[in-house]
This record gives sequence, structure tokens and C-alpha cells, in this order.
Amino acid sequence: MNELARQKLILALDFDSLPPALELAQSLSSLVGIFKINIHLFTAEGPSAVAQLDKLGCGIFLDLKFHDIPNTVKGAVTSAMSLPGVQLLDVHALGGLEMMRAAVRARNEAGSPRPRHEIPKLLAITILTSMDTAALKAVGVAGPASKRVVQLARLAKKAGMDGVVASPQEVRAIRRACGKNFLIIVPGIRPAVAPGSAGKRKSKSDDQARIATPAEAIRAGADYLVIGRPITAASDPVSAAKAILEEIRLALPQN
Repeated sequence: MNELARQKLILALDFDSLPPALELAQSLSSLVGIFKINIHLFTAEGPSAVAQLDKLGCGIFLDLKFHDIPNTVKGAVTSAMSLPGVQLLDVHALGGLEMMRAAVRARNEAGSPRPRHEIPKLLAITILTSMDTAALKAVGVAGPASKRVVQLARLAKKAGMDGVVASPQEVRAIRRACGKNFLIIVPGIRPAVAPGSAGKRKSKSDDQARIATPAEAIRAGADYLVIGRPITAASDPVSAAKAILEEIRLALPQN
């Protein structure tokens, strides 16, 4: 197994309770770099979910998407910083510049006693991958989704965030706008070939509107891929994860 490919794979543990999430995580811990805990699992289980998954030795992406007034988000980030194993933490870029700056201050203040490499990276959610230009227009956000994503990525960088979460379709534009050291985490990933599909490309996109294959996202310049149902809902999650890792490996630059 290619270790670099493994480190780029974030598994979304989108479960409503800890036992099934922990059982699957245990079976995949050698194939995954980071486990993602979303608001569903965290609301059901609380910080104990983080503590239990941290014991497996992979990093934690605490995907709680904080979005509130700056002082409230500052407190939330401070609390999240105390949880074990958290490597990635996110807030909504649509909360604005001052909210993101408050999150950065909280992270810096809480992380100051730690070595720099142990301080969690702060990410800004740009536009959810379930939304396209038509969906944005319906809530009063004008213009193509791609332009709004890049605009929010620039704002996140100005605020001092470490990177963004964005669809694979915007990766190249964000990289041009924000530079090579700005992290880009990409959900909306669907494998080119589903295990057992006899070579047929998987066409179901679930509730994701802006998607790509693992290879397409890696070649575009994504730093991490967030993948959930193509692995968690597979009849054989281990085989599904291995197939995705191989797709990532083949797409990585060959030294």
C-alpha cells in the first residue's frame, strides 16, 4: 500500500451512533489517514466519539461546520482544540471575515503550548457540494458556484485559515488564487469503478451536485479526499477502500 495515498484518504463516518462507526473504523484503520466525524455522530455521541476513534491511531477531522457570531465560534474552536487527535477542524466561510479571524485566534491561543505540527489545521467550508448554481440562486447568492467558491477561498486565506473544503470542480481555480501551500480538502468523490461493477463507472451521485473521481481530484491538486458512502455503504468496505487507494496512487505524481 502506498502510504502517501493512505494519508490523503479521509473516511466520512456518517453514522448516527458510535458502535457501527467504531466497528467499521477498526476494520479500515490501516487503510485510512483520517476519520471524519460530522454533526450527526457528534450530536449523538459527543466528545466520547472523538476519544474512542482517536485510539485507532488515525487523525480526526472534526467536521462540525461552525457558523455563528465571532465570539461564539471562538469559544467553540477553543473547546474543540481540547479534544484528542483532532487534525482538521472547520467553520463556514459564509460566516464572514471576522468570524474566521476569531476562529484563527482561538486556535492559535489554545495551540500555543503545542509543537506546531500538532496544532489542528483550520478549514473554511466554501459552498456545500450538494449545491449548484441554481440552488445558490434560490437562496439569494448570485453568480456561478465556481466564482463564489474562489471568492470565499480568498477570504478564508485573508482571515488566516489553513485551507478550504470545496468541490473537485474548483480545485484548480483555488490553487491558482491561493497558492500551493493552501490546503484543499475535497468531498463529492465518487470512484471511477465501483467494486464488483464489471468495469462500469458508478453513476449514482447521491445528494452531491458537484462530483469527481478520486483520480480527477488528485490530478487537479486536491490535498485530501473525503469519501463516505462509496466505502461505508459498499458490500465489502475493505475492498472498496483498497480500490480507491489504488486509484489515488496511480493519480499521484510519479517521482
